[in-house]
Amino acid sequence: MPLFLLSLAANLVAVLRDPSWWVIPALLAGWYGADLASGLVHMYMDYKPTPAGKGLDALYFYAGSRESEHYKALWRERMAKVSPLDRLIYDFKNHHPRPDALGRRDLWRLIGSTVILAALPFSVMLNVLAFTGLVPGWAAAGGVTLIVGGAFAQYFHGSLHRAHNPWIVRAMRRCGLLMTPAAHQLHHDTLQRDFATNCGWSNPLVNRLFLAGRRRGWFDDAGLEPTA
Repeated sequence: MPLFLLSLAANLVAVLRDPSWWVIPALLAGWYGADLASGLVHMYMDYKPTPAGKGLDALYFYAGSRESEHYKALWRERMAKVSPLDRLIYDFKNHHPRPDALGRRDLWRLIGSTVILAALPFSVMLNVLAFTGLVPGWAAAGGVTLIVGGAFAQYFHGSLHRAHNPWIVRAMRRCGLLMTPAAHQLHHDTLQRDFATNCGWSNPLVNRLFLAGRRRGWFDDAGLEPTA
């Protein structure tokens, strides 16, 4: 995390070294891009089937206490059988019947994999491009908002299922830079719309893409829950 923040700070320095009015639309475009990415990833994860024969259905439909030692042992045993991507896909499905669980997770669990696999490499690449002059300051500004929005997408998602949030989250909601829990509830009501979880600006486009894919049979309801 410190390396990621240092890399972001360097990109901000690159922006300040090359000021331009194009920074403002670039910032908004980057934020839109991050929201669009959150919607496309969410849509894919919701409907991508979990691997069969790994017993993830036993976790999903577990009837006892999820705080029990039996459940925790079962979770460790079943998750050891699947890939990190499949664990993430399972988490998206498990989130629907238990949305508040996402809000209880700590910051690093929500963003750690995204930072390591995508946000940090992209930020370091932007460092190189910006300080060698291959990318102008305004483009670096758009890249920064895209990186931040992408890295913290799952944290922003979790904040929609949390009663108490930091002041910055509340302020960004008032400015329309983050969506409200009421707006996100539209997704949970149907699981067929409004997949974006940052600001929701891209949801009209994502909804059209979902409907087009649905007509082609890409998003079958059977993928919403783990099966035996």
